[in-house]
Amino acid sequence: MYTAPMCYKRMKEMAKGSFESREDFSKARVKARMQSLLSTMQWKNTTLLSFYDVTNLVKPKVETYRGVMPIEIDKIIGSENRYHDFTLAFFPRKDMLRSRWQSIDDAHLKNVDLPPISAYKLGDYYFVRDGNHRVSVAKMQGVEFIDAEIVELDSQIKLEPGLTNRQLTKRVVEYERERVVQEYHLDQIFDMEHVKFSSPGMYAELINHIMVHKYYLNEHESEEILFEYAAKDWFDTVFTPIFNQIKEDKILRSFPGKTYGDLYLWIVRRWDDSKKNNEHDSSIGKAASDTRRKLALPYFRRLKEHVKSLLGLD
Repeated sequence: MYTAPMCYKRMKEMAKGSFESREDFSKARVKARMQSLLSTMQWKNTTLLSFYDVTNLVKPKVETYRGVMPIEIDKIIGSENRYHDFTLAFFPRKDMLRSRWQSIDDAHLKNVDLPPISAYKLGDYYFVRDGNHRVSVAKMQGVEFIDAEIVELDSQIKLEPGLTNRQLTKRVVEYERERVVQEYHLDQIFDMEHVKFSSPGMYAELINHIMVHKYYLNEHESEEILFEYAAKDWFDTVFTPIFNQIKEDKILRSFPGKTYGDLYLWIVRRWDDSKKNNEHDSSIGKAASDTRRKLALPYFRRLKEHVKSLLGLD
């Protein structure tokens, strides 16, 4: 049983811990605001990456349990569910995080052992599954490592702190382009500078278009034609006329950040739809006009997207 002096001493210690944790949270919030301000002035991204946004792009295929190990806090660049609540440096963005944050900080100040966080590892970096507040408190207290239960996912795409979704998308598209060129040697068949895309999955769709073209060419041949022949014929008789139509109508101006390849795929989709629906005018020119009319952004949206593209922002 506590004596009166002991109870008073215990209450005083608890009050001190709460005061310190309140001060710590307030300082962390100031750092979060300063980081956001500086990032705006320097055009730098300070947002944590969303684990699901990243995995939807990089599409990992292998998952391996690695157990519990210490990891560098500075290599945590994202979160599964709380990426909007903390800055890239894991300072709290919202006052509503105070209660949970301070309770963990109190435990830290009293040297209470906390369970390991859980995290995904992609490449050399980590995404928090559970334990975002613990990471934030540790970061505020200057801790460099934190114990984490790790599940590792394979990734062929290089990640890094401050990476935006736009930049990550670009890396995924570049990776897909390299794979297609390596596998099908398209750069030796036609001008790949004309056939570029800005969204993941489009290079796979390109190969499908060539394969379909090859199928129709084979209907009139006694022997199987080579892929290279079909690809060259597709470029000359299918892609190039649409490419020229896009240039002639100056359609690309209405789609900042997009490519001739993007518009080719959109126009072909619209062209296919018009033919399936037995529309009166199902020409390439009509499909191009419909694409511009239905998908083009208003002027100020185009200007905004153009600026964001130049600055590499989301």
